[in-house]
Amino acid sequence: MSRYDLSRDEVGAILADVPRFRADQLWEGMYRHLAEPSEIGVLPRALRDRLRSTPELAPALQVERRVTADGGLTEKWLSLLSGGARIETVLMHHPSHSTVCVSSQAGCAMACSFCATGQAGFGRHLGVGEIVEQVVLAARSARATGRRLDNIVLMGMGEPLANYASVMGAVRRVVADLGIGARHVTISTVGVVPGIRRLASEPLQVNLAVSLHGANDELRSSLVPLGRRYPIAELVAACERYVAATRRRISFEWALIAGVNDRASDAAELAAIALPLRAHVNLIPLNPTPGYLATGTSPAGVRAFRDRLASHGANVTVRRTKGRDIDAACGQLAASPVGLAPRTAARP
Repeated sequence: MSRYDLSRDEVGAILADVPRFRADQLWEGMYRHLAEPSEIGVLPRALRDRLRSTPELAPALQVERRVTADGGLTEKWLSLLSGGARIETVLMHHPSHSTVCVSSQAGCAMACSFCATGQAGFGRHLGVGEIVEQVVLAARSARATGRRLDNIVLMGMGEPLANYASVMGAVRRVVADLGIGARHVTISTVGVVPGIRRLASEPLQVNLAVSLHGANDELRSSLVPLGRRYPIAELVAACERYVAATRRRISFEWALIAGVNDRASDAAELAAIALPLRAHVNLIPLNPTPGYLATGTSPAGVRAFRDRLASHGANVTVRRTKGRDIDAACGQLAASPVGLAPRTAARP
């Protein structure tokens, strides 16, 4: 249970013995000023002292470790949750914006071969408040350096669409109360088709990113086991439905693995899927993880694959890798409870 699970009425109930406007001040302090309840200056000291020991207002995330990389432009938090589960949250600062990568589950059941979270297995779903609290943590850190948190990507630990109710509850809370626009929120999925269909009917205009990684069923299923349950034709149909209903552009995420999915034939098959959907392709140089022995495509190979896609008419960019030195890059989150996850050198 997190303080960010509480509704306004529930906050009011906690403060039922004081004037109603105090509950409004507490709510505004938590969401608009990103403050700890006991540090909201407009509240009387005696009330702040009381809130410090109010169980319902205790944080759900106990930060065990914070590490930085990229000259302080990337931050990663390892947090302990109730029951002993751990998650990681990553904040990335760019010249024009700041983005937080948020976890939706402790661990992941999708078992994607190249992902450290998938290698670790599934722990549990996160609640609405546990997801929102990660955003507040990052927003507070950004504000401390004179920045503003601009974007939220649900690309951390877990499969967001497998925890649909909590994820969408958190998105609604973030939009309504933290004031971050829905178009600045991206939900990533490895292809949970029923979840994509549900997302198509949501009134909030969030962004959708689909981790594709293979453009034929044999290759994709070898990398993303869920592909055996939802073949590419079924996944593409769900994406078509999403685009038709929302008029939003889909992004396809593609982790480039040397000799596996970076061939000319892969580029042609990927373009054939992306072009009819007018999808954007986001290429991700594979980041090393302890449990996957393949190597990422070389920088020259990444550029060549990008150029092949572009020659087919695809809209394509290459994601700039941040946080690799602290195992904070895409696919590296493992919530290691002892220090950092083992440093993994690029394999020959």
